[in-house]
Amino acid sequence: MMAKVEEIFGTMVFNDFTMKQRLPKETFKAFKKSVSEGKPVARDIANVVANAMKDWAVEKGATHFTHWFQPMTGITAEKHDSFISPLDNGRVIMEFSGKELIKGEPDASSFPSGGLRATFEARGYTAWDPTSYAFIKENTLCIPTVFCSYGGEVLDKKTPLLRSMDVINVQALRILRLFGNNDVTHVTTTVGPEQEYFLVDKELYKKRKDLRFTGRTLFGAKPPKGQELDDHYFGAILPRVTEFMADLDEELWKLGILAKTEHNEVAPAQHELAPIFTNTNMSCDHNQLTMELMKKVADRHGLVCLLHEKPFAEVNGSGKHINWSLATDNGLNLLDPGRTPSENAQFLLFLCAVIKGVDEYQDMLRAVVATAGNDHRLGANEAPPAVISMFIGEELMDILESIEKGTVYKDRVASHMEIGVDTLPLFRRDTTDRNRTSPFAFTGNKFEFRMLGSSQSIAGPNIVLNTIVAEELEQFADVLEGAGDFKETLNGLIRKTISEHKRIIFNGNGYEDAWLEEAARRGLSNYRTTPDAMPHYVDAKNIALFTKHKVFTEVEMRSRCEVHLENYCKVIRIEALTMAEMVRKDIIPAAYTYLKRLSETAVAVKTACPELDCAMEINMLKYLRTLTDSLYVNINRLEGILTEAEECGSAEDAALYYRDKVLPVMGELRSAADEIERFVGEKYWPYPTYGELLYSV
Repeated sequence: MMAKVEEIFGTMVFNDFTMKQRLPKETFKAFKKSVSEGKPVARDIANVVANAMKDWAVEKGATHFTHWFQPMTGITAEKHDSFISPLDNGRVIMEFSGKELIKGEPDASSFPSGGLRATFEARGYTAWDPTSYAFIKENTLCIPTVFCSYGGEVLDKKTPLLRSMDVINVQALRILRLFGNNDVTHVTTTVGPEQEYFLVDKELYKKRKDLRFTGRTLFGAKPPKGQELDDHYFGAILPRVTEFMADLDEELWKLGILAKTEHNEVAPAQHELAPIFTNTNMSCDHNQLTMELMKKVADRHGLVCLLHEKPFAEVNGSGKHINWSLATDNGLNLLDPGRTPSENAQFLLFLCAVIKGVDEYQDMLRAVVATAGNDHRLGANEAPPAVISMFIGEELMDILESIEKGTVYKDRVASHMEIGVDTLPLFRRDTTDRNRTSPFAFTGNKFEFRMLGSSQSIAGPNIVLNTIVAEELEQFADVLEGAGDFKETLNGLIRKTISEHKRIIFNGNGYEDAWLEEAARRGLSNYRTTPDAMPHYVDAKNIALFTKHKVFTEVEMRSRCEVHLENYCKVIRIEALTMAEMVRKDIIPAAYTYLKRLSETAVAVKTACPELDCAMEINMLKYLRTLTDSLYVNINRLEGILTEAEECGSAEDAALYYRDKVLPVMGELRSAADEIERFVGEKYWPYPTYGELLYSV
């Protein structure tokens, strides 16, 4: 039976509650002061914190510690060291110093760097991130850290995320001061990522090479029943899944992760977990832990958790919606419409900063969600299209249009829309329906970015959102701080922003082809695949933005672009090689075995009844033989194309080659194999079918 939530929540986290109990009062105050001011923790303070942290961890059963970091692989990394220190008498004591807490030195040679370093340059450093709590995982004290090379180049996802959070804090405070808000000392972005995933039976999973090697099914005929009846969405949760969810909740709660909502998603075997909002840095850490624990807990229940964006064809894929907002240290949500004209004017200015930022940097938002897996999902009538647009709802759109035109806005009471005057209406929440087809939707007091793939780190999109909004806030502050008439300048600034950037706002159905045509007329970008989108990551304006705010250097941006393109190629290559092995070793032999059985049947029937023409058997033999011959021809084509791929020069050229040459042949292979599966007897087919996988739990 599950323990009481209040008793277990955060018990494996070295949080403020625990620190207050274990640290001297002055040490705790000095530590928190350093964190709040963004200053390094002094060595003497770190020594006391380290010792208390070690004692707490050992009492909890920990024997090792690790600097837990997030390299550019998109997952987490850790190197474990024990607490033991030898004594002269042959015994050991458990020690942990401030030096070990603050800094580590893992081998960095085998992590992706995109040309930032040579393979033989192995030295890398991890540095403690005291803004995110240490925690215990499987008897190891995990210390969240940043990761950089010997030369200081950033090799992780946490460092630029922290930088972007600092940048938006500075610029948001400038705006708040202009509105007379002097009580706020810090502004942070908050995130609540909705995590979608599939659960399948572990024994069936083991029989699928494609799932084991690539995380998705490369073959599979459509089952008789998919998601057509919509009977899985929000349906009753099956007992086996309920047990998994309960176990997962308990593990997450122990780590202080605010797991809140869980339900069945649209596709069979698909589910979702959503947490309560927290600051972006901790939310990123928590989401990485959530994905790891999903896999481990599923394994304990004889299940496998699939986080690939498109593990099954013909049913919905999995995404990760990012609910992003801005919050002050005294509890104000800056994307929440206010109760007074001044608060509403402030809200409108922050809203305009987001609108302008998304319009000007739509290519960056598309690039940071571009992966081989997500290419299968975006624009597939189950996820937002590849075109970036914003949904804000009809009422808010009417208000913005009234502001732009200087006309009267009529809701229940007619009100003139001049910014800053007492007649500005109160905005009402939930007056418009939610738009599930929009990539970037305003949902009352936050924006929901829906393009991210389920397996991806939320760091990348949040780095971009934080930085682009900070840039727009800076531009606004520069104008307003020098204004002679604040209200008049504010009014003109908001009107100008709406007029110049309203093209990004679209409240209609993003799944319709007509929208793609309309988006093109508006001049919005439509980068349908990773090779289309990723090169824009290093467009001159984007490099200028991130280097200006010191979130990335130009070299770091170019390296990340190369890492993402190389990963795209590697993923497709692994999938292609897996397909080749499955076809040669399993599917062709299965087809020939069935063909032999058909031939023997035809001969037996003809022998027993010479007057029968055996047309059915002969026609099926011909059809299946044609499909099998197609497999043989295309598998040889694919292997030849893969050999030629090694001759591609740049990462961009290679990515285009894999998209244009490799993927089409893979598609032909799949088409033939899936058609064969429809006819081959069940006992001859070498793999569990879609029907078995999707309805196994």
